[in-house]
Amino acid sequence: MAEADKLTCLVDGEPISLETSLQLAELEVGLRNRIKRDYPQCKTTDYICGHHLLKYRLDHVDAMINADLKQTKKINQKLTKALQSDDYDIIDVNDSLKESLTFGQKVSDDVARFGGSWGFILVFMFVLIGWMIVNGLHLFGANFDNYPFILLNLVLSCVAAIQAPIIMMSQNRSADRDRMMAENDYHVNLKSEHELRLLHAKVDHLAQNQVPHTMEIERFQLEILGEIRQELAELRAAKATPESAERRESHHEKVDHR
Repeated sequence: MAEADKLTCLVDGEPISLETSLQLAELEVGLRNRIKRDYPQCKTTDYICGHHLLKYRLDHVDAMINADLKQTKKINQKLTKALQSDDYDIIDVNDSLKESLTFGQKVSDDVARFGGSWGFILVFMFVLIGWMIVNGLHLFGANFDNYPFILLNLVLSCVAAIQAPIIMMSQNRSADRDRMMAENDYHVNLKSEHELRLLHAKVDHLAQNQVPHTMEIERFQLEILGEIRQELAELRAAKATPESAERRESHHEKVDHR
């Protein structure tokens, strides 16, 4: 008991009791460092009263909250900056090419589309067979291309010669479309990767800092509530002591009077 009476608070040097104080060695590292920053001469064997410890706990909680908010704000600024710095607009390649089509490009697409269909094959087979039957049997008095159908070979060669570059024009447009789609996909993937990296950093910050800090803040809140209840109990006890003394004196006076 005599040793407890000798305990003093390192903040104001007032005498304190062992029940209402804590040793610095019993405190968390962050809270202890905060106290040592204000009082460099203090030792881990020194004591601090609950009243001043409550103030340092509140300051420590505020510091953790502000640090988390600052880090979250920094990550959000990076994410916003990344979104604003990317000046490439994601476009619909098909709509963009459709709006820039010329008449020749539309014709080449239609020719390539029809030339690569069963309809073209059936029509072409019907024309070839009809040509050979009419000229071979001399139907309707036709005799403009006898066997071996040299004129037919010339027509087929001309059709192939004309059809080939038209189809190549359509294929070139397809290649341009593929190139634009590949470039578009590259920018989309690059943008998505950048955003995902920042989101991962934000999630990591939440998992590694904010969640542990939240749990620590809740623990501090419970300790602070306990200290507040203890101070209220001490105030009530101190207030009740004079009233009890007055009642005892009043009782003694009545007894003496009798």
